[in-house]
Amino acid sequence: MSQEIEIGLGKKARVAYSLDDIAILPSRRSRDPKAVSTSWQVDAYSFDVPVIAAPMDSVTSPDTAIAMGQMGALGVLDLEGLWTRYENPEPLLKEISELKDEVATKRIQEIYSEPIKPELIVKRLHTIRDAGVTVAGALSPQRTQEFYSTVLEAGVDLFVIRGTAVSAEHVSKDHEPLDLKKFIYDLDVPVIVGGCADYTSALHLMRTGAAGILVGFGGGAVSATMNTLGVQAPMATAIADVAEARRDYMDESGGRYVQIIADGGMGTSGNFIKALAMGADAVMLGTPLARATEAPGRGMHWGAEARHPSLPRGMRTNVGTVAPLENILFGPSHMADGKTNLIGALRRTMASTGYVDVKSFQRCSVVFNPFHQDIR
Repeated sequence: MSQEIEIGLGKKARVAYSLDDIAILPSRRSRDPKAVSTSWQVDAYSFDVPVIAAPMDSVTSPDTAIAMGQMGALGVLDLEGLWTRYENPEPLLKEISELKDEVATKRIQEIYSEPIKPELIVKRLHTIRDAGVTVAGALSPQRTQEFYSTVLEAGVDLFVIRGTAVSAEHVSKDHEPLDLKKFIYDLDVPVIVGGCADYTSALHLMRTGAAGILVGFGGGAVSATMNTLGVQAPMATAIADVAEARRDYMDESGGRYVQIIADGGMGTSGNFIKALAMGADAVMLGTPLARATEAPGRGMHWGAEARHPSLPRGMRTNVGTVAPLENILFGPSHMADGKTNLIGALRRTMASTGYVDVKSFQRCSVVFNPFHQDIR
């Protein structure tokens, strides 16, 4: 039963929890970390680790998408980013990384005002495909109708529709809204769509036929959605609610399983692991991968919200550079800060709780632990 508190006369609020608020309990049975599986699958595509590189220019370039694929993960290219606006975006990526804070947002808006070029969408996706890894690209709901045919012709394997909030029943006076159910039904490739953060929205998105649902709203390190819009969804509760929606949808649909992908607010291995414990099948990471030596952002991190021409809801953030991408995912780690060897940490937690794979690990016991920072 959800707990409610009274904010004032006539206004109540549901209590929700962030990933920082919970902890995973060890169990009476443990196993060797080498004996657990971290693999996951969406539609016909299998991966060795449940990690997706977020479609953000500071995280994913064609080269880093290829590197992720070669390491058994998935990289998703932002098809509205600099790589599809400029033939050579490297000088601009370098410029953004060196901007002073007080001018960064305005200059980012200017740089991203360059039109998207369909021929560059094709070129970038072909580059990834030629490397022999799974090809994934992302568009916002607003640009999907305009560019999806180009994306499909380029040979994408997984199509991601990613926005701050995506609904199955969007209403607009300015343009014909995207009919997600019809759109997904007509496509020959699996679609991952989001974000969403509550039971009802997730259930509606699952009914569209999506292969996966992104869960998260305004919780990432570069997001200013809470400050600008007053909207945020604590991730632990959001993931658990969407997992419950999936259970009900499986009953409703006769057993169709929709992948849940936690998106945002997982800057350390601990929170990445707790997202899986709450019911996610995989995670979409930004900040942890933006810290890689190979990251296009050169230690700076920003997302699509930072480039909005009239109401930016994100900012460029200095996350630093800590290690090569392979070390961030697989170690070795030389600091106890949760920034490297994410998969090694996941294996050890799964082993200490006795679970053999990610899906069974979703059943692990958790506790509310709001004062963890004071106990350290």
